[in-house]
Amino acid sequence: MAVPVSQMWTVASYVLRQKLAGRERYPLVLMLEPLFRCNLACAGCGKIQYPAHILKTDLSVEDCMKAVDECEAPMVSIPGGEPLMHPQIDKIVEGLVARKKYIYLCTNALLLKEKLHLFKPSKYLSFSVHVDGQKEHHDFSVCREGGYELALDGIREAVAAGFRVTTNTTLFDGADPNSVRTFFDEMMEVGVESMMVSPGYSYDKAPDQKHFMGRARTRRLFRAMLSNRKKTWRFNQSPLFLEYLMGKRSYQCTPWGMPTYNIFGWQKPCYLLQDGYAETYKELMETTEWASYGTESGNPQCANCMVHCGYEPSSVDDTFGSLRGFVDTVKATFALYPDKDALADLDRDVRPVHSYNPLVQINGQIEAQIEAPAAPQAQIEESRV
Repeated sequence: MAVPVSQMWTVASYVLRQKLAGRERYPLVLMLEPLFRCNLACAGCGKIQYPAHILKTDLSVEDCMKAVDECEAPMVSIPGGEPLMHPQIDKIVEGLVARKKYIYLCTNALLLKEKLHLFKPSKYLSFSVHVDGQKEHHDFSVCREGGYELALDGIREAVAAGFRVTTNTTLFDGADPNSVRTFFDEMMEVGVESMMVSPGYSYDKAPDQKHFMGRARTRRLFRAMLSNRKKTWRFNQSPLFLEYLMGKRSYQCTPWGMPTYNIFGWQKPCYLLQDGYAETYKELMETTEWASYGTESGNPQCANCMVHCGYEPSSVDDTFGSLRGFVDTVKATFALYPDKDALADLDRDVRPVHSYNPLVQINGQIEAQIEAPAAPQAQIEESRV
C-alpha cells in the first residue's frame, strides 16, 4: 500500500474528530522548519537566500517539541534547508516518534548515508527524498551534476536498512510528462514506498522566476502525466488532490491545513508566503486574515498556486466532509484514468515558455543580485541567541 494502514487510520480518525467537533479550521500536517541552510542551491528555492547569521540559526529540540504540542497535527513534515544538517535532528525525530507523530523528514539525501546510523527504523518515520525527475532533469533542477546518483544511493541505503522511504518531486514549466512517467517507474523499481508530486511555487526570492507554471499549464501537464497510469505507481497523496491537479476538481485553498513553524515563529499564512509571524499557534489561527489568501481572494501572490500545502488539506477535508467525498476518494484510489486526449499530449513536443539555465546563471552573476528577504529586526536579533 502507498501508506501504512496505521497511518491511514490515525489521520482518518483525527479528521473525523475535527469534523464531529464542528471545527472549520484544523491542522493536518505541521511544517516544521528547524533550519534554513542547505548543501544545495536549487534555482527554484526561496528558503536559502537569508543572510549568513540567519542560515546559521537552528531551532532547539525544545522549541520543536513545543510547536508540535501546540499544533497537535497527526503528521509532521520536516523541510528546510536540509534537515540532516541540523546538529540535533536525531533528537528532534526521537521526540516526534515518542509523541507518535508520523514524520516525513525531507532531504536531498546527500548526507543520508552518512547520517543514517543516527535513526532507527519506525513506522512513524519516513525519509522523503527530494528527486525532481530523471537524472538530467533532477541535476538541472538542483543545479548540481551527479545529484541524482547521490540521491539514489541514499534511497537504496535507507531502503536496505529497513526505513520507510518516499520521494517528493517538484515540477516546473518544460517538464516532459513522458520522462516523469518513466521516473515513476524508476522510483518504484528502486523500492520507495510511495511518491509525492507538486507544481513549483514562485518564491519572490527564487533565482529562477521563469520556470513556474500557470494553472492552465499545470493542469495540462498533470493530466498528461497522471492519466492512463500504471497499477504499479503508488502516490503518498490524497487521490482527490491528484484529480485537482489534473483539472478534474476545483478546491479553495486552506492554508491553515499545513501551518509552518520556523526560527521566526509561526509563519503567516502558510509555508510559501511570509506575511508576518505569530508567537503562538493560537495567535496564528486567530490573527491571520485567511480570506486574503487563495486564488479566490484575488491576492496576486496566490494567483497561480496549486501546491499541496494549500490544496491537499482541502481535498482531505472533502473526503471526510460527506459520503460522496468518501466514495469519490475510494474510486479515485483505484482509478487509472484512461484518456485518449492525454495520450495524444504525450506525443507533443514539450517546450518551456522561457529559456533559462540555472546551472549557468547560479554560478554566474545572479548570486550577487539576490537580496535577502526582509525579516523583522526583533526576530533577527532573537534568532542570534
